[in-house]
Amino acid sequence: MTRAFITGISGQDGSYLAELLLDKGYEVHGLVRRTNARLANLAHLVENPSVFGKRLWLHPGDMLDQGSLRGILEQLSPDEFYHLAGQTHVGLSFEKAEVTCELVGMGALRLLEVLRHLPKPPRLFHASSSEIFGRPDTSPQDEQTPMRPVNPYGCAKAFATQMVAIYRERFGMFACSGILYNHESPRRGENFVTRKICLAAASIKAGRQSHLALGSTTARRDWGDARDYVRAMWMMLQQPRPEDLVLATGELHTVQEVVELAFGALDLDWRAHVTQDPALVRQDEPYCLVGNAARARRALNWQPGTSFPQLIRGMTLAAAGSHVIPQ
Repeated sequence: MTRAFITGISGQDGSYLAELLLDKGYEVHGLVRRTNARLANLAHLVENPSVFGKRLWLHPGDMLDQGSLRGILEQLSPDEFYHLAGQTHVGLSFEKAEVTCELVGMGALRLLEVLRHLPKPPRLFHASSSEIFGRPDTSPQDEQTPMRPVNPYGCAKAFATQMVAIYRERFGMFACSGILYNHESPRRGENFVTRKICLAAASIKAGRQSHLALGSTTARRDWGDARDYVRAMWMMLQQPRPEDLVLATGELHTVQEVVELAFGALDLDWRAHVTQDPALVRQDEPYCLVGNAARARRALNWQPGTSFPQLIRGMTLAAAGSHVIPQ
C-alpha cells in the first residue's frame, strides 16, 4: 500500500486529494494544527470508522517546527509527499507579510531539508502559484515565463518554487512544483471572491441577506475546478522524472461573469442585489494571469474536466443546499 503525507490536508485541495488517494488504495497521513484545527472538509472521512484510524491518520504539528516534522516523517517514511499548507490569501499577505514569507517560503525550505535527510526521501509535490508571475510581459504564461511577483505571497511562492528546483538539481530529489492558477470548489475559503459570491447568492435567495458589496467586477482570472487540479498533482508524482508544470485552463473570465452565473443559477436578478464598494478594489491587481498548460497536457495527458459555468453553478447550488430556499 502506497503511503502519502499531505500538509494542508484540511483545506480545499488537501481534502480532495485525501479522497482521491484513498480511492486509489493509499494509506494517507496528514498534518493538522495542534490547536484550532478546522476539519469540516474532512468530517465525512474522520467520522467514518472504516477509514479513520485504518487508512487515514491526522498528525498534530507545525510547519515551523522542523524537529517535530522530522520525527513524524522518520517514523512514517512516506512514499509521496504533497506540500499544500501555507497562508494562501494574497490580500492577507500584505497585512501579514512576515508570517506569509515564514510559512510559505521558509516553511518549504525547512521541509526540503527534512526530506532530503530521510533514509528514503519521498517524491515531493509542491503547490506553487500563478502569483509568482505577478505582472508578466507575455500572455499566456508557461514554465519559461520569468517570475515577477508583486505581492508578499507571490514572492514567498517564487522563493519556494526556486528552492524546489535547486534541491531537485543539486541533490537529485524527485521534487516538483505545480504552478497552480486559481482553482475553486464548494470547499473554497469564504474570503475568496468566487465563494463569497456563490454564498451570497444562496443567502439572498434564502432571505438571509439583501445585497452583496464587491470591488471591481472587471477583474479577470483563469479559474478551474480544484478537483481537476488535485488529479494533476497526483499524476505529476507518477511520472518517470520530476518537472515543474503550469496547471491552468487557459481561459480568462471576469468577476462579473461569476456574479451573473451564480445569481442566474438561483433565478435571481443580480442587478437588484450587487453593489460596488471602492474600498474593496485591489490596488495590486495582477495583469492578465492566464496559463498555458500545454506541457502538462503532453506530459500527463491532463486537461480540466469541468467548464467554468459548470463550476460556478455547482458551487452556488452546493451553497444553496445548506439553506431553505423559498418557492
